Amino acid sequence: MIYGGFQIKSFEVGTGQWHARIQRVDHEPVVIDGISFPTLDIGFAWSDQDAAIADAKKHIDQFRRRSGMTMPS
Repeated sequence: MIYGGFQIKSFEVGTGQWHARIQRVDHEPVVIDGISFPTLDIGFAWSDQDAAIADAKKHIDQFRRRSGMTMPS
């Protein structure tokens, strides 16, 4: 899924433990406070895939409001 310039991949680690990983669609790293991250694993072990994706979307929305963040156009 693509959201806000990021690709979100959800995956299950153990039964019923969903996580999300985000990466910029242009494959450039996300830079947070001068630290470069090629991908970010987001959140907790959610009970379902939709919850993991929703949490990833919240983080992406927070990135937009944070200063010092390099974002895709």
